[in-house]
Amino acid sequence: MEPARITVIDDDPSSRDLLTRLLRSEGYQVTPLADGREALDRLGAEGAPDLVVSDIRMGEVDGLQVTDAFRQKAPDTPVILVTAFGNIDGAVEAIRRGAFDYVSKPYDIDAIKVVVARAVKQRQLALENKALRRDLREKYRLENVVGRSEAMLQVYKTAARVAATDATVLIQGESGTGKELVARAIHAASPRSGGPFVAVDCGAIAEGVLESELFGHARGAFTGAQASRRGLFEEANQGTLFLDEIGDIGPNLQARLLRALQEGTIRRVGTNEPVAVDVRVVAASNKDLAAEVKAGRFREDLYYRLNVVTIRIPPLRERREDIPLLAEHFAAKHGRAEGAAISAPARDLLVAHDWPGNVRELENVVARGLALNPSGVILPDDLPEAIRRAAPAESAAAPEALAPGDRPTLAELERRYAVQVLRETGGNKTRAAEILGIDRKTLYRLLGDERES
Repeated sequence: MEPARITVIDDDPSSRDLLTRLLRSEGYQVTPLADGREALDRLGAEGAPDLVVSDIRMGEVDGLQVTDAFRQKAPDTPVILVTAFGNIDGAVEAIRRGAFDYVSKPYDIDAIKVVVARAVKQRQLALENKALRRDLREKYRLENVVGRSEAMLQVYKTAARVAATDATVLIQGESGTGKELVARAIHAASPRSGGPFVAVDCGAIAEGVLESELFGHARGAFTGAQASRRGLFEEANQGTLFLDEIGDIGPNLQARLLRALQEGTIRRVGTNEPVAVDVRVVAASNKDLAAEVKAGRFREDLYYRLNVVTIRIPPLRERREDIPLLAEHFAAKHGRAEGAAISAPARDLLVAHDWPGNVRELENVVARGLALNPSGVILPDDLPEAIRRAAPAESAAAPEALAPGDRPTLAELERRYAVQVLRETGGNKTRAAEILGIDRKTLYRLLGDERES
């Protein structure tokens, strides 16, 4: 990697030379300049350096004016300002104008090294993030990408195809995988996008209350029902009703829901008068509804009515290649300043974690890390202890050792090596095939999976 290019601006020759020698000793490529005007001329002619370290008080163009110009013309380049000892007003003004940080004269050598290293790292991460977002826009043309793994691309394709229809959709996946996000995406891409999207968590409401919530009630239907009330089916008319955790509803409500889906009408609690509704239902569950049917806890006829099209959202542990992308997405969402990002060591720890809470847990961890670190770059120490302990196990990336007496065939050794490379790529089959120098069909054959043969 090329050394970071740093421009040092100071009209005091001794101070400028001292800082230049210090930064060059740290391996940086340093360009010393005597005034801010020359720095701005170079910015227009040669482009932006990776970092600017500038004195505040200079002649024609001072450090604050340099900061303003770089914020406007090269916002990804951090500016560190040098201020006279005790000049706190100048320091406060420097930060307000957008400077990354400031250091005081006389120089604290260790402090300068730390501040410069942080600024260079932020610049590098900001550029990497920008390139990644540009790549995603070009490849997938998705506004809100939540993953680019093969499994998630299949989710996108199915959602896009079913969105144009009025078919009932069943979304299955563990808690926190983003089932409601997919449901909202289907609604937004459908002919019903101009209508309401109404979501209800069936598992969080007692069944008696949920019945009234879904279908409404007539005046006097039960104690406290002093007026008639429309239910969520009616509220969602001409739109989409999202029934989350549908597997938690009881037998009586299952029967009423089946009737509503079959007939396109509902009856408010306390009356037999039918009310026609035009609603598309998208249901979701973290339970295996097929298993629930076999166990007698869920009606088979309702299951097939809901299961016209099924979308399964894989948990994060099955698509680890999406974790860095999601983490950067949440860093941008929750960061207090542009350029919020994840350091490489922290990113490795995130990828190693199994994420029982899935995407929701990951977002909470990133938001927590940014709250604890005002620099905007999450470091390993900003992560919960349970994640810091989840360093990648050496055995996960190591070849399977041959035990005494273990004499595998050549085909078995090939399979073991393919499994090892697949682990190292986080389950990314396309990348694993590239590393192995084979096509995907050959990889599937080595793994004993004939789906693409």
